[in-house]
Amino acid sequence: VLTGEQARALLDSIDVSTVVGLRDRALISVMTFAFARVGAVVAMRVEDYYPQGKRWWVRLHEKGGKRHEMPAHHNLEAYLDAYIKAAGVGDEGKSPLFRSAVGRTGALTVNRMNRVDAWRMIQRRAADIGMKMRISCHTFRATGITAYLEAGGTLENAQLMAAHESP
Repeated sequence: VLTGEQARALLDSIDVSTVVGLRDRALISVMTFAFARVGAVVAMRVEDYYPQGKRWWVRLHEKGGKRHEMPAHHNLEAYLDAYIKAAGVGDEGKSPLFRSAVGRTGALTVNRMNRVDAWRMIQRRAADIGMKMRISCHTFRATGITAYLEAGGTLENAQLMAAHESP
């Protein structure tokens, strides 16, 4: 688990002058703010980020074919909006939201990222800031849940939000 400061330092260290940087920040943010499993995040389509009333929501396709929907945290909303605009995919509802990159060109493909792509990206981003602790994709899910509980959230709500079977 990362502290709030460590998670913020990692997110703030990402160069968001490129679409790949915007993608990476958005992907890490979905795992953190929506307590999402990496498999559910990389499976997202553009249409899985959608408005409902005055809020934006994320739809995750979890283990066992379960659909899980959560309101987007305001930071997550800002990060997803910036990425989607820069990637130019806003009108491509059925296409992958998080796309793989073409080597180190800074360009995105039409192909979905996979779990290993996400893990490698996280390792690179952690190394970029000299982070000594070992982290994985699941670290961000645990960080989000811990921050929620420390802010006064209940274990029952955290369980529902994380789509956990039991506390």
